[in-house]
Amino acid sequence: MPTVFEMTRPEQEALFEETKKQYEELKRLGLKLDMSRGKPGLDQLALSDEMLNMYIDPSETKVDGVEARNYGELMGLPACRRLFADLLGVRYEQVFIGGSASLELMYNVIAKAHTHGLLHSPEKWAKLDHVKFICPAPGYDRHFTICETFGMEMITVPLLDDGPDMDMVEELVKDPCVKGMWCVPKYSNPDGVIYSGEVISRIANLKPAAPDFLLMWDNAYCVHEFDGPFLPFVNILDACEKAGNPDMVFEFASTSKITFPGAGVSCFCCSEANMAYMKKLWNAQIISYDKLNQLRHVKFFGSAAGVHEHMKKHAAVLKPKFDIVLDTLESEIAPLGIADWHKPKGGYFVSLNTMEGCAKRVHALCKEAGVVMTGAGATFPYKCDPKDRNLRIAPSFPPCEELAQAMQVLCIAIKLAALEKVLG
Repeated sequence: MPTVFEMTRPEQEALFEETKKQYEELKRLGLKLDMSRGKPGLDQLALSDEMLNMYIDPSETKVDGVEARNYGELMGLPACRRLFADLLGVRYEQVFIGGSASLELMYNVIAKAHTHGLLHSPEKWAKLDHVKFICPAPGYDRHFTICETFGMEMITVPLLDDGPDMDMVEELVKDPCVKGMWCVPKYSNPDGVIYSGEVISRIANLKPAAPDFLLMWDNAYCVHEFDGPFLPFVNILDACEKAGNPDMVFEFASTSKITFPGAGVSCFCCSEANMAYMKKLWNAQIISYDKLNQLRHVKFFGSAAGVHEHMKKHAAVLKPKFDIVLDTLESEIAPLGIADWHKPKGGYFVSLNTMEGCAKRVHALCKEAGVVMTGAGATFPYKCDPKDRNLRIAPSFPPCEELAQAMQVLCIAIKLAALEKVLG
């Protein structure tokens, strides 16, 4: 089949009319399908249902001298801290256990930078006239929302196939107003990019002008392979320490897409010096997080190896869904040459790039036909995709049958939007 650009004008017009007819037929079905967020599907949630019926004998609630039912132990149950330390390859002393959402911990770190300043801050950020943050894009919309909430200027840096454009980053950090950078180092949201060793080394060895430069290392998908073996990742705390920047990084992770997003366990990891400082600030707002839930997770997994075994079950559920997305795009769109996409082996998303100027139109067509997707532009700061190309596909939540229907709608929408643009 020739690409759209190789077709004659009459061939393009004929394809447009055929596609338009197919679109109207799909609209008449009255579909209500959701590919908007990267939520685990019900079949994934069921993998952890044993936790719902888990009985913990009162005689077992005291672990390592800490009573899980009572106040205390701000940094979390020691057994849970050890579990995350093993999973992330960091030291036990560097782990702080939080509630169900790592996003809350990220927000709190940024908030404390504004209200109190960080360990090496000359001044609390709230008193500064200008705070800038580096945002690799396409990226995670909720990271950008945190920046907007605190009035920080977001600087977009292209996310390349091996991580952020480090030539740009190294130049930007010469500005003392640049206070930090967001990173999703493994299976980035939405491109599924894995930062290369070289990029991570350059990040760890940054020499920012701001003494309190903050590397927000969101390792959300650190064990989330669905196609192929587990890929080990660099211990960013160790890398920064060896580079002479031990206090520059905060790493975040959670069980949100491992057990239950609404009832999981999260953590942040940082240098011991940062931890001592943060403990004083956190102590003012909470006595301790839910240690019984931490204990449930420890008993459920047993060890980091238990987490990896559990993630193989998730992979078995997710891979067929990603295959539906990628196979449909390959058969319906690839021959026409009107879009490109990443082919991740882990994470939760497929990043789709339409023809320039078409993403918003594709999103609108999908919505009109009953398919909800994350808004066009959401993967860029200020929701401003300069080329209006990127759309994030989230295959995890819909059942396979509904996902296949949603992908048919999406592919028809991509074709329509492209042909409208080509035909003018």
